[in-house]
Amino acid sequence: MRAIRVARVFAFLAIWCALPSALAAQTAEPTTREAAIEQAQAEKAKTLHPYQITAGERLMGKAEAILAGGGMKWHPFFESAYRGGGFAFGAGYAHYVSPYNYVDVRGSYTITGYNRAEVEFNAPRLFERRGSLSLLGGWREATQVGFFGLGQSSVLDDETNYSFRQPYASALLSVKPARKLLLLQGGAEWTQWQQRPGEGTAPSIETRYTPLTLPGIGAKTTYLHTQGTVGLDWRTSPGYSRRGGYYGITFHDFTDRDENFGFQQVDYELIQHFPILRETWVISLHGLASTTMTKSGQDIPFFMLPSLGGGSNLRGFDSWRFRDRNSLLLQGEWRIMANRFLETALFYDAGKVTRRTADLDFDGLEHDYGFGVRFHGPFATPLRIDIARSSESSYRLVFTSSAAF
Repeated sequence: MRAIRVARVFAFLAIWCALPSALAAQTAEPTTREAAIEQAQAEKAKTLHPYQITAGERLMGKAEAILAGGGMKWHPFFESAYRGGGFAFGAGYAHYVSPYNYVDVRGSYTITGYNRAEVEFNAPRLFERRGSLSLLGGWREATQVGFFGLGQSSVLDDETNYSFRQPYASALLSVKPARKLLLLQGGAEWTQWQQRPGEGTAPSIETRYTPLTLPGIGAKTTYLHTQGTVGLDWRTSPGYSRRGGYYGITFHDFTDRDENFGFQQVDYELIQHFPILRETWVISLHGLASTTMTKSGQDIPFFMLPSLGGGSNLRGFDSWRFRDRNSLLLQGEWRIMANRFLETALFYDAGKVTRRTADLDFDGLEHDYGFGVRFHGPFATPLRIDIARSSESSYRLVFTSSAAF
């Protein structure tokens, strides 16, 4: 009996010690859904910590800033000194002097010896966001610019090359009086062209031509270039757009201080983007006609003539492949959006150059076609890669830092 009593005492003590734990466990169980949520949040709060950005996310953020075209002081600069120089390597530094106005110092270099250095002051929001102003000064050098002769019938095997050096200073004012549609532009530029012997593998131009047979050989010409544009522009941006259009006429006057090479030029340009399926697809069309007129007793130097060929127009041909007094360019692209910073495109180019304005028709057009990839932001195209094919080349690869149109 005594043993039984002792066992009961120990059992009573065990139950008494375990009772508080059981009661605590019972009270810890939530009785309502709100209490369960609060309990889960309290447990989660114990392990909370600031989010750690990974190296990959940091890299993608920088790439997005470049494509968006804003907020970076140091930035890449891929524009070559002149068409045909190959892919350019360069950088720039933008210093903001106010919330929107900035000074950009930049330069680029290619392995073929094309150099460019310039400083630009840009005021993008003048007249209550109705206008913009660009003041630009710089120097550039191209070492092996192609020249194949004049006219549409020039022969690829007749290639020569030349070089030039050029300092320049310009001002360009753009105004949209109603902030939409109507565009007015006016600009002035001082520039000096110094044509020099070529440094490429093709023969230098002065070995086949003289100043009498080709005006401009060996020339050192100083121009005062003025221009004015009237147009309708409802694109998102000239640097990148998937809707809207541009229809404009630009008049150029080139006054030669020595009155040897003065002339005038008129450009008629049309751009239209047709969005399809909420801009997932875009049909983009471009037309450009350029006509020139000489001043009394003066000539147009060969290096200032309208031209076709290269990454911005007839992409399947050598840069500067065709030159003459007048030119016509027609382009079409089917652009397909891959994501917000990448799109692909199928394109077709056609064009011709003529001695007479009356011959600017659709007969005898040279043409090419191809496929391209574009890395872009909301307002600019920092990198465009095109592969084009024409009657003169199986495939031609184009790298450039601007939109086709």
